Amino acid sequence: MSSYAVVNPASGEKVKEYPEASDADLAAAVAAAEKAHAEWSQTSSVADRAALVQKVADLHGERREELAAIAVKEMGKPIEQALGELDFCVDIYGYYAERAEEFMKDEPIDLLAGDGSALIRRTSMGPLIGIMPWNFPYYQVARFAGPNLIVGNTILLKPAPQCPESAEALQSIYQEAGFPEGAYQTILASNDQIAEIIADPRIRGVSLTGSERAGAAVAEIAGRNLKKVVLELGGSDPFILLSGDVDEAAQAGIDARLDNTGQSCNAAKRFIVAEDLYDDFLEKFSAKMKEAEPADPTSDDAAIGPLSSTTATERLQDQLDRAIKGGAEVVVGGDRKDNFFPTTVLTGITPDNDAYREEFFGPVAAVYKVGSEEEAIQLANDTPFGLGSYVFTDDSEQAQRVANSLDTGMVFVNGVGLDGAELPFGGVKRSGFGRELGPYGMDEFVNKKLIRVLK
Repeated sequence: MSSYAVVNPASGEKVKEYPEASDADLAAAVAAAEKAHAEWSQTSSVADRAALVQKVADLHGERREELAAIAVKEMGKPIEQALGELDFCVDIYGYYAERAEEFMKDEPIDLLAGDGSALIRRTSMGPLIGIMPWNFPYYQVARFAGPNLIVGNTILLKPAPQCPESAEALQSIYQEAGFPEGAYQTILASNDQIAEIIADPRIRGVSLTGSERAGAAVAEIAGRNLKKVVLELGGSDPFILLSGDVDEAAQAGIDARLDNTGQSCNAAKRFIVAEDLYDDFLEKFSAKMKEAEPADPTSDDAAIGPLSSTTATERLQDQLDRAIKGGAEVVVGGDRKDNFFPTTVLTGITPDNDAYREEFFGPVAAVYKVGSEEEAIQLANDTPFGLGSYVFTDDSEQAQRVANSLDTGMVFVNGVGLDGAELPFGGVKRSGFGRELGPYGMDEFVNKKLIRVLK
């Protein structure tokens, strides 16, 4: 029985099963990726490859409704959010296509002594593996494959087991855009097969977005085989409210917590509120959370849909049950219906509760009261994760102090949903390492080759 199948989380219907690749199929894929790198990547220009990526952007725009419907079916994403994901993909591919030659240009070095010249030339590394999650089946691919194909690296793309149809649609787009055989390949591989491919000397690097457990396993294999790796893992992002308009902060908190039905690594998950604003914020935030009821994800006005799978639902329910058993108080909650999980607000979570350091991947928010800026920072950093963070304050100097003190890869001040194609994305600690998006996203899997010329 294959692990790759589309199971609609809203209905529980198994739509279609996809066969896993055979060992022979994967051997052929690696060989094709190596061949494409040796031939196409080495003979095409940056401009040539950027033009192909721009065509990928155009096709995402043309097929946005078709592609969005697949995401709704595969993982329950509300349709308007699925369409927004496709629009962001268009921006990402276009961003890299437009700036490709600027990002890849030679970088002269001023010599301290001696005659001649020196420069850094950015060149491709070779075939890469991308191991993708289910929560953003198009966006995650865009930010990995787009820049790396422009660099000239070739791509083996392993989708999440529940997202084979979107992966199939992306394969068609890359082929229609004009990429040659072997440049971009979807591989429906098992975990054991992926481990073998990572160890293959022809593979030069691996990028994974997923869980801590998966990241640790991939990093271990990559380390043993001396492969470059980029990891974007979980997050338990703090949302710190120290001063300002509580109504605006409450709405921003909802937007930051419930995007993608709360199934985003960089969603705000822990709300840390100054004691003089705490009661007002908790009341308004809780009221807005209660209003956001799970709905049919195909509806244009659905704020949240079902969780992505029965497994995800059961995992979140177990976390919530353990949190309550450990002393957490439920301010807003309800009974789930199949994979439709009710919005939940918890308070009273203490450091001895498992919930204090776990990531809730769904519409569950934890709210904390703090008595000072210093206490807010300490609580925000008291987590194994370090992906993103949000700071709300009217004091610009305070905003800078807090931003400098947060042990995270990203800080957003007085706003949410501020991600952009030009803004590097990534974290520290158990949230992973490396960056995607922005100019840094194009620099991860690049050979920065020194060329020193005497005369």
